[in-house]
Amino acid sequence: MNFPFSIPLRIVVTLTAGLAILIAVFTLSPPPEEPGPAGIDKLFHALAFAILVLPLSLHSPRALVWLIPAAAIFGGAIELIQPSVGRGREFMDFVADLAGVGLGAFIGLFFRRKFLRTD
Repeated sequence: MNFPFSIPLRIVVTLTAGLAILIAVFTLSPPPEEPGPAGIDKLFHALAFAILVLPLSLHSPRALVWLIPAAAIFGGAIELIQPSVGRGREFMDFVADLAGVGLGAFIGLFFRRKFLRTD
């Protein structure tokens, strides 16, 4: 496939792994002392997981076969671990993670189809 720019797959995978580490650090650290507006954490969960899957969905759509389940498991694991770091376990955070995964995959695939040359 011919892209207007070429980024090696190993760099995209490394970026995705780095994003996963950042998500883990932020979601598994103690909560902020002052909570933000109601529901803002759900927005952060969705955005974080959308950004997580975006690079690989742009570069290698076939990677979504394993990336979507892996991201879902990652989001679920975070929710299971959070009570041990003083955060609450919330099913709706997991739902927001899943929504973000879907959104990121959709945006990546849409952008790839509409704007990237794939001669």
